[in-house]
Amino acid sequence: MSHLIGLVEKGKALRFPEGVPEAINETINKELALIDELNYPYYFLTIHDIVMFAKRERILYQGRGSAANSVVCYCLEITSVDPRQISVLFERFISKERNEPPDIDVDFEHQRREEVIQYIYQKYGRERAALAATVISYRFKSAVRDVGKALGIAETQLDFFIKNINRRDRAQGWQAQIIELGIKPDSLKGQQFINLVNEILGFPRHLSQHVGGFVISAGPLYELVPVENATMENRTVIQWDKDDLESLGLLKVDVLALGMLSAIKKCFELVERLHGRTLSIAEITRRQDDPDVYRMLQKADTVGVFQIESRAQMSMLPRLKPRCYYDLVIQIAIVRPGPIQGDMVHPFLKRRNRIEPITYPSEEVKEVLSRTMGVPIFQEQVIKLAMVAAGFTGGEADQLRRAMAAWKKNGDLAKFRHKLINGMCERGYDSKFAEQLFDQICGFGEYGFPESHSASFAVLAYCSAWLKYYYPHIFYTSLLNSQPMGFYSASQLVQDAQRHGVTILPICVNHSLELHQVVKAGADYAIQLGLTQIKGLSQDAIKQILKARPDKGYTEVSQLKHIGLGRRDLELLASANAFQGITQDRYHARWSVMDNASDLPLFGHVSEPAPQALPRTSEIESMIEDYASTRLSLQKHPVTLLEEAGLIRGFTRHRDLIHKAHKSLVTIIGVVTGKQSPGTAAGVTFFTLEDDTGNNNVVVWKATARAQKQAYLTAKVLMVKGILEREGEVTHIIAGRLIDMTDKMARLKTQSREFH
Repeated sequence: MSHLIGLVEKGKALRFPEGVPEAINETINKELALIDELNYPYYFLTIHDIVMFAKRERILYQGRGSAANSVVCYCLEITSVDPRQISVLFERFISKERNEPPDIDVDFEHQRREEVIQYIYQKYGRERAALAATVISYRFKSAVRDVGKALGIAETQLDFFIKNINRRDRAQGWQAQIIELGIKPDSLKGQQFINLVNEILGFPRHLSQHVGGFVISAGPLYELVPVENATMENRTVIQWDKDDLESLGLLKVDVLALGMLSAIKKCFELVERLHGRTLSIAEITRRQDDPDVYRMLQKADTVGVFQIESRAQMSMLPRLKPRCYYDLVIQIAIVRPGPIQGDMVHPFLKRRNRIEPITYPSEEVKEVLSRTMGVPIFQEQVIKLAMVAAGFTGGEADQLRRAMAAWKKNGDLAKFRHKLINGMCERGYDSKFAEQLFDQICGFGEYGFPESHSASFAVLAYCSAWLKYYYPHIFYTSLLNSQPMGFYSASQLVQDAQRHGVTILPICVNHSLELHQVVKAGADYAIQLGLTQIKGLSQDAIKQILKARPDKGYTEVSQLKHIGLGRRDLELLASANAFQGITQDRYHARWSVMDNASDLPLFGHVSEPAPQALPRTSEIESMIEDYASTRLSLQKHPVTLLEEAGLIRGFTRHRDLIHKAHKSLVTIIGVVTGKQSPGTAAGVTFFTLEDDTGNNNVVVWKATARAQKQAYLTAKVLMVKGILEREGEVTHIIAGRLIDMTDKMARLKTQSREFH
């Protein structure tokens, strides 16, 4: 404990160089007293040791979750949320009444987390440290596949079922849909299939490693729990899941991976190398008031920005118009099922936009809700309201939080109703206000979002937005090199980069490195796509290409044959058009990598004439080949090509929707890049359609989806006729007709071949 106090004293000097505010000092002393009383100093010292290892090794990390409610964690450099910026509630993190250890989640760069894991194993030994397991249960796809295989149903048939069943349609269950698709319910196999899939849904399928829950014990773990060697080398796994381990009271450390930390770290390294500027999350977030960055956010220009890049967040940004860090904290938390179901979004926006007055029933309530304009948005606010308005102790309020988290499963909230409403009425609050508060708590249900979580996320949201605004070429390169992560594919990121004026250079066997890189292009910078983007190209092949590449580059495809590259790798390079500059186009590259007479010893004496008049690859064939080989294309967008070929007309592009009136009838066309069906959306599906100028948001009602099921489920290129709805700068289209345009791409390819 004395060691912990010494570390906190050092941390106070680091975190508050201008002096520790008296209120903060009181909070620190209160936290330390409780940590001492509950005998938790070892836990804090363990986490501190792990994050200090990461700091020494320059591995970017950030503590999050309820630990952000602790000023001690802030002083120990575990979390980065300044307690002066949020309303901390230590009881949300640790309380006497809650008989369980604190839970600190720490995110590390996902590409370097293994270093942290191996540090823990080395420090404590594999006898005393192991990862928790997680039980993977059957979901619809895996249940259909496993039962279908067991019953001898062809895999192509099972693929057809999975592709054509709308699992978002809860009114028409999958059983009715699968009967429509050809399963005979009166046959033995049909009955067995439906019954067995139903039976195993939710049933354990296999044991897997938990995402990062580490257990560290004083003695050998195998004396407490069953352990096994993981498939991955140098890892040990406990055969029980984290919930069972928590029941035993075993110390658990969450070592998690976060892709955005990897991307931010790569950004910092590139900024330092290219611009000579040393950056850190602390430096960027110290000045969280850059108006240019917030103007970008208010326009929902957030593709790639952490936590605020989803369609729902983009829809909220122009309405909430964040202007400071705390606005971002609210922005992240308000687009959640809890505030939506508790009917808190519209009252908050009305008060923020001065349409509705802000009122408080008492000064105590004002103190809790003033930061969110009188509307409870965070879990901590509900807990504090129970304490200040209804007389709950900190522990009782935390029990209320836990009941909220599980009330849909066991209805435990009901037992708090009497105490909450009576407690408020006894303290002079109107019974109507008390009832309303309880209804809002029920609305939060299991989805209430903690302010501490949101505050931690807002730090990274602002940091990533700042990097996107000031260093877009570096930001997109770092995101591409950190895939897979976020909402967007490499193709969507590349297109967004191009819309921001960033030049993208194609994959080239003479100029590309393994990863994507920032290169000088005249007076500006460009992104040179890397060889790693080629689907299926082996690591060994990439190393061979780079190691043997002449200073002036390869001049003939045969040079790559001579360095030992196999036929398959050469074909992949040809398909990705990586031989541009060496050969005319893909067809000539393909011809060059084929075995010819000189490659065959028996025919070495035969001279072979060069190919005459191979046709040039058309734009549509190049685009299709690009997507097949690299998952993205720098050619014209499919919508542009379809329009130029005269196969589509009479539609409105994304950039022109701004000129269309509210409630007007519009027709849009785009590539389907996203489908979302949130649990709070009552069966509504949100489509994202990408055209050559941007992304359109489409709302598909349940009845529309059911009536036009084929287009809804299978279209890759979709035409939507519907009603444009506008609220301020936010636009979306309510779908009326869905028309599958995917076959137009096949026709375009045929037309192109006939022309050539």
